[in-house]
Amino acid sequence: MSAALPLADCRAVVTGSTSGIGRAIAMELARAGANLVIHGRDLHRAKGVCDEIHQLKRDAAPIVTDVGDPDGWESFVDAAWRVAPIDVWVNNAGADVLTGEAADWTFHEKLGRLWQVDVAGTIGLARAIGRRMHERRQGAIVNIGWDQAATGMAGDSGEMFAATKGAIMAFTRSLAKSLAPSIRVNCVAPGWIRTTWGDEASDYWQRRAVRESLLRRWGEPEDIARAVAFLASPAASFITGQILEVNGGSADGSEEESND
Repeated sequence: MSAALPLADCRAVVTGSTSGIGRAIAMELARAGANLVIHGRDLHRAKGVCDEIHQLKRDAAPIVTDVGDPDGWESFVDAAWRVAPIDVWVNNAGADVLTGEAADWTFHEKLGRLWQVDVAGTIGLARAIGRRMHERRQGAIVNIGWDQAATGMAGDSGEMFAATKGAIMAFTRSLAKSLAPSIRVNCVAPGWIRTTWGDEASDYWQRRAVRESLLRRWGEPEDIARAVAFLASPAASFITGQILEVNGGSADGSEEESND
């Protein structure tokens, strides 16, 4: 590995990497020298991201599966491992319950889907890949949490995301202990990041996102991608079991009202 390409010749998997934060992570890892497995639920979109990575002179292969299906976890990991032994695994896939038809679901329907995909999917895949990495005595796992899970946020969205992302963050700390010392496990906890929901959010949420960051701006998917790439790289070789908040600094500017 070179300083210019810290992940040169590594093989990385990023779940949920056909758009948004996941795509940004995959592209950043490719720019750092990694070869990728691109995961999603739409083969055409997965192949599209692979084509972008090929333009960076890196290898990329698509895998399509639903991480919310427990029966598919082992086969997903097996398929990725058959491409090449995995050095970096990023559990980014998450259910979208804020846009599209899911926005009209009940609280419990949304919570159930988040738990199935975000929590159970992350745990099942991390344990499966962790076993293989442990046999090989090398690897890094990065999960995705949420910066306000530790402090809480009022409203339906705050309650369901605090419960699910908080579970992922707690699991990260425990898995790091289980897989030490050969495998590092960390978590990036994004703040207000301008994804599809952010682009469509009301003026209330636009103002709130800016106000609650010390840097007074929305975060971008690339901000999360750079943090993940750091934790996956040799530069973070003495970092494990940590939650890295990427939120522009947390400002105490939240309002009492909820706008769910």
